[in-house]
Formats: sequence, structure tokens, C-alpha cells
Amino acid sequence: MAELLFVADVMVGKLARWLRVLGFDVIYSNKLEDDEILRIAAAENRIILTRDVAFAARCRPPCEVLFIAHNDWRSQLRQVVDAYRLTNFRFLFRCMECNTSLSAVDKEHIVEKIPPYVYQTQEHFSLCGTCGRIYWHGTHVDAIRRQIPIELPHPQN
Repeated sequence: MAELLFVADVMVGKLARWLRVLGFDVIYSNKLEDDEILRIAAAENRIILTRDVAFAARCRPPCEVLFIAHNDWRSQLRQVVDAYRLTNFRFLFRCMECNTSLSAVDKEHIVEKIPPYVYQTQEHFSLCGTCGRIYWHGTHVDAIRRQIPIELPHPQN
């Protein structure tokens, strides 16, 4: 099965971020207009996620749209996971801010960009090649995992 790709409108920005946390490719910007979202969806075979009834009604093939029924991001996430039977979670595989796939980076290359305590206590780091954000599996990762209303596989590292 091909990887599902999404594009989210301004009404579901938090959902977009949490789908990224789970490793899904979600284009989102609060500056995207509806016509641009339609163009992106058609050109890149992306599923449109929206809470806008009028916008959802405008979507025609080849575009696919999922009308998001709830205001709460946890319910929204559950709806998307259930609707597409998503199971291929890749926790913290994508940058939560810009959607780029993360790459492993040696901590010696980022020593100046991370707090000294983090440098001393962590061994594995990921870097976003687009926006430069650095990720590591500190205690905050457990807090993030606890917020997700879906059972995730336990991390291997």
C-alpha cells in the first residue's frame, strides 16, 4: 500500500502537527488558501483534511476529502487513524514544524546547538535539514507519547 499523504486546512492545524508526530506526511500552513489546497491535493494525490463544511463540499475527484467531525485534536486524530486504518506509525520521524523527514546526526556536529546537559546525557539525535530543528528522545518524548490517544509500539532505543 502506498504511503498516504495529507494536506490540512487552517481549521485542523493541531491535527496536522500530531499526524506529523506519528510520522505522516502532512502539508500545512495557516497561509494556504482553499484553492491552493485543492491544487496541492490534486497534483500530489493528497487527502484533504478539513472542518470547513463549505470547503469539503467543493472538493471533487480526483481530490479526496475527510471532513473532520470534532474540535478536539485527540478525537480528530482517532478519526483519521480509524478512517484510513493507519498502523504504520513512525514516531518522531518528521519535523513537527515543517514536515521534513528527519535525519540522524552525530552529536559532535551539533554540540554548539544543544544544551550541555542534553549533550552529556543523550546519544541519539535527529536533525531537520530544512528548518534546522534538532530532536532527541529525552523525558519530553514520554510526555508526548502519553498524550497520543493511540497505542504506539514501544521505542527500540
